[in-house]
Amino acid sequence: MPNTFLEKIEYKIEETAMGTWMRYGYQNGTSFHEFKSHIWLLGLPLIHYTYGRNPETGRRVVAKGVIAVGRIACGIIAIGQASIGLIAIGQLAIGFLFGLGQLSTGLAAIGQVAIAVYFGLGQVAVGQVAIGQFAYGKYVLAQFGFGENVLSMTRRDEPAFEFFKSFPVVRNFFH
Repeated sequence: MPNTFLEKIEYKIEETAMGTWMRYGYQNGTSFHEFKSHIWLLGLPLIHYTYGRNPETGRRVVAKGVIAVGRIACGIIAIGQASIGLIAIGQLAIGFLFGLGQLSTGLAAIGQVAIAVYFGLGQVAVGQVAIGQFAYGKYVLAQFGFGENVLSMTRRDEPAFEFFKSFPVVRNFFH
């Protein structure tokens, strides 16, 4: 494969009604794609999408937009393998309001490991309200739970029982 860093990169650029596509195809069949919408809010494109490695730098481009989608994404709504935003979805999802991912954070978080300020749901969960196999918080529903008010296999605190009994999904388990 030739060294593209020494060549002038000629992107295929396509203007659409929504935004601009920049594409580059490598000789080995891989490609680079980037889309930025024409609409901008708060200094960010409404939509920014990236795929592949930039032929000029050899690196992945961080998708930065109100809605950001890419391997690495940063935005108000961020979707990517590693994502950070008010709402983040990805393998590593650092959300300030909500995170959904294998490892997620936020006021509310759902994931294999969910670290939340208020509500955490996951195999390992932390939060004011934590539900999981292993969980820690103020109100805990878990196989192995730790915290102030716990409903688990080995512990049944009355405040936790009353709290979780009010959840329609959980209520069916207490009949």
